[in-house]
Amino acid sequence: MQSNAVKTYQNVLKETMSGRETEARVLTQGALKLIDCQKNWDAPDRNVRLDEALKYNQRIWSIFQVEVSKADNPLPANIKNNVILLSRFVDRRIFETMAFPTPEKLDIIIRINKNIAAGLRGSPSGPID
Repeated sequence: MQSNAVKTYQNVLKETMSGRETEARVLTQGALKLIDCQKNWDAPDRNVRLDEALKYNQRIWSIFQVEVSKADNPLPANIKNNVILLSRFVDRRIFETMAFPTPEKLDIIIRINKNIAAGLRGSPSGPID
């Protein structure tokens, strides 16, 4: 019974969330996946979890890149450009981490995700781990 109530709540939450809230939630989830990898770096399934976390973050930033590139996107040109530059940086870091993984390489992606999520929420970045 409680499981159905939780699922219902989650469905309502998804339907009522604004685009900014959704983006913040997705970025936060991406940061949490990377933090989990850092905390469990020596785990036997690290490579699988790291691959999944990096691909998840890559999808996030690819979607942002596509969205800001659309002609009807209402963001100012300088913000669109900054998002594209930032997404390219994240892409490079993800590929570098896939090729030569170290937990420290995840720090910058985590910080970027957390700071952008905080900005979308209109609040200062705080701990999420």
